[in-house]
Amino acid sequence: MIRPLALSCIVAGMATSALAADPPATPAALVAQAPAHAWKTIAPDSLLVMTLEGGRRVIVQLAPTFSPSHVANIRALARAHWWDGTSINRVQDNYVVQWGDVTEKKPLPKNLSPTSPADYSRQRATLPIHITPAPSADAYAPTTGFSDGWPVAMDREAVWLPHCYSFVGVGRNLSPDAGTGAELYAVIGQAPRQLDRNIAVVGRVVEGMALLSSLPRGSGELGFYTPQEHAISIVSVRLASDLPEAERPRFEAMDTASRTFADYLRLRANRKDDFYDRPAGGVDLCNAPVPVRAVP
Repeated sequence: MIRPLALSCIVAGMATSALAADPPATPAALVAQAPAHAWKTIAPDSLLVMTLEGGRRVIVQLAPTFSPSHVANIRALARAHWWDGTSINRVQDNYVVQWGDVTEKKPLPKNLSPTSPADYSRQRATLPIHITPAPSADAYAPTTGFSDGWPVAMDREAVWLPHCYSFVGVGRNLSPDAGTGAELYAVIGQAPRQLDRNIAVVGRVVEGMALLSSLPRGSGELGFYTPQEHAISIVSVRLASDLPEAERPRFEAMDTASRTFADYLRLRANRKDDFYDRPAGGVDLCNAPVPVRAVP
């Protein structure tokens, strides 16, 4: 015979187990509870650490899988300390923050590779990687999904990175110039997807977006700072792999091939948060950002 107290403990234990088995109801809860195997370490040589005046820091994750030529140049520029002493010189509202040599006269390292508009996308046949389909149709590409930790847009032949909020692209002049990687910008407004495949996208900001998006807007043409305005000085730009071990930032991105990420996409498309009365039933590519977290 089971005593009443023992029975109540069993029932309570069953309730606790059932509660633990219930799936998270929100994307944030799912990310917080994601198991260790749902995360992948970001390589130190794919983290670009930009230190601004005052010690403020911005960290960019590079995407060598999808932009190999430009990323190779960016790594060479960082190792040459080329950005040291340059500046953030353009902040255009609802568009981009841009940095580099405002004079366009600073000599570039001699080991940079040539680039062309062909570098704006990769041939699908050369990328044997898993693609998790996006849950909704896209206005800018026949197909979209997530691969190797990144949102991607695709057609039958090519795959490319989209211009989502926080993503980093390469400034250029008129085509066929494709930029070297010396002039970079981060998207700080509504995703300008019309730029996809017109400019090289090379990564995304994983730390410091609040800093970039809150900078004073430039009053010059296209948001460039005028001589009377204060351009933000860049103290240094380094690859995390070139920093002392104790100073290296460490980040992980959710594995976009994992069951956890598939559940995350489902929750992004069908919000169950208390605030939502009507789940949208879908989510566009840029409104399902791949979760990234800092590792102590």
